[in-house]
Amino acid sequence: MQDDDFTTPAEYVRLIGDQLRSMGLDVDAWLERCGTSALELADSHRVFAYPQLRRLILEALAIAREPALGLFVGERLLASTHGMVGAAAINSNTVGQALDIVERFARLRTSLITITHEVDGEEGRVLFTQMLPLGDVQRPLLEAIVLSIKNVLDEITLGACNVTDVRFTFPEPGYGSLARDVFGCPVRYDQEWTGFSAPSSSLELPLKLADSAAFQEAAQICQRELDRIASHASTSARVRRLLLEKQNGFPSLQVAARLFHMTERTLHRRLVAEGTSYRELLESVRHTLAVEHLKSGRFGMDEIAYRLGYTDLANFRRAFKRWEGVPPSVYREREKPEAG
Repeated sequence: MQDDDFTTPAEYVRLIGDQLRSMGLDVDAWLERCGTSALELADSHRVFAYPQLRRLILEALAIAREPALGLFVGERLLASTHGMVGAAAINSNTVGQALDIVERFARLRTSLITITHEVDGEEGRVLFTQMLPLGDVQRPLLEAIVLSIKNVLDEITLGACNVTDVRFTFPEPGYGSLARDVFGCPVRYDQEWTGFSAPSSSLELPLKLADSAAFQEAAQICQRELDRIASHASTSARVRRLLLEKQNGFPSLQVAARLFHMTERTLHRRLVAEGTSYRELLESVRHTLAVEHLKSGRFGMDEIAYRLGYTDLANFRRAFKRWEGVPPSVYREREKPEAG
C-alpha cells in the first residue's frame, strides 16, 4: 500500500479552492500549477491521491500566506459536505450512534486517517489516527479534519455537545489563540493524541433531527459502498491498513487471517501472489511508524520500541539501522528542526 492508495474526494479539494477564492486568489492558476483543473474538481467521482493532495495543500499555503489555512477550510466542513456519512450522522438517534457511524465509515470520505471514540471514566474522547505520516501537511490536514467532526457534533446537537478541549500532538503554532477562537474551546498542543474530549454523558444525548428511516437508508448505502471498496482492495493493502489501524498491538498472522475470514495458508498464499508477505508488510509499517515517532520527538527510544512491538531495545536499533543505515538516535538528531 503506497502513498497513492490514500485518497481524498474532490469535494474537499473544492473547499480549499473556495477558501482561496474568498481571499481574492486565482484558483485556476493554483490548480494548473498542481497539475489539475476546475473540471476535475467538478467530477463527483474524482479522488485525489495523497501525493497530489499534499502538493495542492502546500501550494495553497504558499500563495495564501496564511499558516492557519487548515482552520479556515475546516470551518467550511459541515455535515452536509460529508455525503451519506454526514446524512447518517444527522439522522442518528444519539451522539453515540452518530460517532459509531463516523468511526465505521470515515474511510469512505478519506483514507488518510481513522476516527475512533472511547470512554475513560467521565471523559469521552474522539481520536484521530494518521494512516501514513503526513509530514509537512500534518498540521493543516488535522486541523481541518478535527474541526470538521467537531462541527458535525455541534450541528447535530444544536450546540448541546460540550466539547471540553481539543488536542494535537504537534507543537503550538503562532496562531494558537486563533485556533482557540475557531474551535470555541481550549486547544492543547504537544499532547499524546490528536482529537477532542467531551463528557461521556454526551454520548447519550438524544438528537432532535433523528429520523430512523432516513438513518437506516443512509447507513445501508454507506455499508454497500464500504463493501464495494473492500472487495476491490488488494490483500496486501487490506493487511497494511489493518496493521496501521491496530498499531498499538499488531495482530499475528493467525489473528489477521481470522479477521479476514480465511486460513493462514490462504492469506499467506495471496500475499505471496502479490509479491509480499505478512512479515514484509509488518516490517514496512514498523519502519513507517518508527520514522514518524522519531521525527515527532514525543517518545523516548524505549517507548518507541515498545509501541512497535519490540521487547528488546537492541532489536529495534538493529532493525532501524537496517532500514535507514543509521541508528535511531542519529536519525532523530539529524531530523531535529533547527532552532531559529
